Order: sequence, then structure tokens, then C-alpha cells
Amino acid sequence: MEEILLFDLFGVIARHQSPQGRARLVEAAGVPGEAFWKAYWALRPAYDSGAVDGPAYWRLVAGALGTAFGPERIAALVEADIASWSAVDAEMVDLIGELAASGRRIALLSNVPEELAVHYERHHPWLAHFEVRGLSCRIGYAKPAPGAYAWCLRALDAPPGRILFVDDRQENVDAARALGIQGHLFTSASALREAL
Repeated sequence: MEEILLFDLFGVIARHQSPQGRARLVEAAGVPGEAFWKAYWALRPAYDSGAVDGPAYWRLVAGALGTAFGPERIAALVEADIASWSAVDAEMVDLIGELAASGRRIALLSNVPEELAVHYERHHPWLAHFEVRGLSCRIGYAKPAPGAYAWCLRALDAPPGRILFVDDRQENVDAARALGIQGHLFTSASALREAL
């Protein structure tokens, strides 16, 4: 019986932030880059898991930076953040379509805040190929928390050994393997095709 494929989104199907996207965010924040990124990532888990929304997240970032962001700046930061994560890998999108057309069971597990999830749902119809979409902002868990993988196991109604999890971060693959899920560390679409 074929494995069910459980995909990460960012760094696998969607691209990581571009240098231009990162620069636009720092410019929108109006603060030094090094301090900005430290606060951005330190506070991201609460945003990804849905504990706070976009405006609350950016207020937390501002507080960590010892400043305040007004409503207009927050709106600009939410927009710039979405834009920075919006590029996709066309080769991987094609592979997802091929897998779905062949009848392969595929699912998604992504650390993603609500505003970005909504953007992807509006602009990327290929998301419909995934029978299960474990979006961290809606399931209340972000990888590598065991609860994120456990949610997917329940939603897929499959034993862990039947699932192959594909992610570009070793700690996320290791967390899946700790629960008995097979893991593939993503490096490229061609390497994944070969592994499949």
C-alpha cells in the first residue's frame, strides 16, 4: 500500500522569504534589521499557532523592539509579511497536481498564520488537492510540537508508519519520526521525485 504523503508548505511547495521581501518588511517596520528579525522569529510561534492575530502579533513585535506600531504601520506590515511568503515553486505545484491526478493521498501540515492562510486559499486553487490541510493557525499547534503531527494522524485516520512527511527543516522531520512517521528532508523537487 502506498504511503500517504504529508507535505510542509514553506520551503517545500512555497518558497522562503526573498531578500526583497525581507527588506520590505524591515523598511515597513522602520527599525534596525537585526533587532527586527530577532523579535519577528521569537514571537512567531504564537502567531503561527493562532494564539494571536496579525495586529496583536505586530504589537508584540513592536513591544519587544521598545516601540509602538500604529494601525497604518501594522496594516503595511501584515501586507508585506504576506507578500514575503507568497512565491511558490512551480515544479512542486506541478508535482502536487500529478500526485493528486494519480490518486495518491496527499495532505498538508504547515506553520502558517491566519492572514497568510487566507491569502493562499484565495490565490492557490491547488490547495484543494490536499485531502487534509493541517494549518497551524487553525489546529492550535505549530511544528515541531507533537500535537501538530497527532492532529494529522487523527485527520488522516492512518497509522504513523503509512505516512511520509516531507519538510525542509531537520527538527520537523525528527519530530515526525519520533512519533513513528516516516520522514524525508526536502532539498529539491527532483530529489523528492527520486525518493518517491
